[in-house]
Amino acid sequence: MSLAHAIMTAVLDDELTGYELAKRFDTSLGFFWQASHQQIYRELKTLSQKNYLSSRAISQQKRPDKTVYRLTAEGQEHLHAWVHQTTKPRFVKDELFIKLYNLADDNLTGLVQEVLERREHVQRNLSLYYRIREKSYAKFSTLSTRMKGVALVLDAGIRDAESILVWCDSTLERLASVTEQ
Repeated sequence: MSLAHAIMTAVLDDELTGYELAKRFDTSLGFFWQASHQQIYRELKTLSQKNYLSSRAISQQKRPDKTVYRLTAEGQEHLHAWVHQTTKPRFVKDELFIKLYNLADDNLTGLVQEVLERREHVQRNLSLYYRIREKSYAKFSTLSTRMKGVALVLDAGIRDAESILVWCDSTLERLASVTEQ
């Protein structure tokens, strides 16, 4: 998946400014696709040049004009074609895993701390995922088809986070046994 497809998905139903789009990446889309604000603005320009997005300026009093973006018919066709392509499996790139390959007596304490921090971070996200599911996706059968897709992604995030917590707990237990030796 490219950033372009993530942006086109974000503007599928809504007209958004670059700022609003960046906020979506900071919240919902950002759970599984990270992009800096600069990357988003660059991609908005490229997508507009390809006629996948249209833009219009909105005048504001006492503020600079803002530009809102919407998916064009050509952009919808491109996104539709992309959805029908085969998806490559995702591969985990995790710096902590490489560090654990280098586990030694002199870095054990630091790596235990990193696993604890990972666990805390994942637990916070998992709590947020549960709240989002309860608030917006609790009744799967009543959701629109598109929102069912979003709910399925949220479910994947929940299951992934739950699995990571199990791994963290197991890893911490095993690392504790290393210090006892």
